[in-house]
Amino acid sequence: MSDHKVRLLSFAAIMGAAAWALIFIRYAGLRPGRQHIEEVGLQSARADPADMILVGDIGGTYARLAVISSAAGKAGPVVAEQVFASGTFTGLEALVAAFLQQQDVKINRAVFAVAGPVVAGRAELTNLGWSVDENTVRESLGVGSVRLLNDLLATAIAVPHLGTDSSHTLQPGVPEADGAMAVIAPGTGLGEAFLVWDGTRHHAHPSEGGHADFAPVGSLQIELLEWLEGRFNHVSYERVCSGRGLPNLYAFLKQRGAAAEEEWLTARLAAADDQTRVIVEAGTNKRSRSPLCAATLDLFAAILAAEAGNAALRILATGGVYLSGGLVAPLLPLLKQQTFTDVFSRKGRLAHFLERVPLYVITQPGTALQGAIQYALSEF
Repeated sequence: MSDHKVRLLSFAAIMGAAAWALIFIRYAGLRPGRQHIEEVGLQSARADPADMILVGDIGGTYARLAVISSAAGKAGPVVAEQVFASGTFTGLEALVAAFLQQQDVKINRAVFAVAGPVVAGRAELTNLGWSVDENTVRESLGVGSVRLLNDLLATAIAVPHLGTDSSHTLQPGVPEADGAMAVIAPGTGLGEAFLVWDGTRHHAHPSEGGHADFAPVGSLQIELLEWLEGRFNHVSYERVCSGRGLPNLYAFLKQRGAAAEEEWLTARLAAADDQTRVIVEAGTNKRSRSPLCAATLDLFAAILAAEAGNAALRILATGGVYLSGGLVAPLLPLLKQQTFTDVFSRKGRLAHFLERVPLYVITQPGTALQGAIQYALSEF
């Protein structure tokens, strides 16, 4: 096994418990009371600053920051790691400053996976309203170099290095080792990326497919599109297939009279800072499930399955389609249903092709941060 893979696996083992705790925080009703949510894997380190790399996964809701060592002959230990609520900071510089103020370590360079397109070293973080520039961050940190990666690009970089226990198979298909692969991640927004084979290895490429026009399937989704067109000047997949989009589905079904809204649910939604969390909880709670929230999640799953099939067709993803993102883990029981793979494959004359495409759910937490680490250790 290569040194880079050893480093990646070492990091994954350390961060697993913290990342699953983050998913619990996000969807089980716990709310962070401070900017700093959790700290794990903190170690005292007297390493050469030239070996220290700051890596981060900056999502629309949460940000994970870590310092790793790239010292030759070492397995890339995590020197420090913390998780923050992204929206409580004015920008990346303020977030990083808060992290480094608490650490007794100096860094030489930094790699950040960010939730937005990266063009010429600049990124607009769509769901945070941040503008980030590599040179500005480099000067702020006083380091030699800074690299920004799209967060789904970072996730895609990690995909070829995932272990067999890092994903759940929804459809085994007939995978081709050198086939293209697609990654779709509904979180705060909807991220997409893909990988292609160059004859030696897979290369990851970013995409903003989540902002492509929503293509409804069936009369209900056509009605949904018409309803949304009266509220937005552009209806993208992110409007209907993401954390921010889920309340749109709920409001549509409520107005349509799909089911009654319970009084307790009305009160919880009115008091919630994050209605998506409430909808997910109420739609998946077996003891007190809300029919309206359950219908919302069913509609969401149908849209996700169709878009996953679209992605497979766009790039001929014979290597597989990988689902990731913050909404996937709590909805895994729903995605395991046969209905999901049926919708994924329902592409008319190309249905036979989709039935051969493997479909996976990434269950390994923190994949984007793993990809940023992989990039930092091997390509930066």
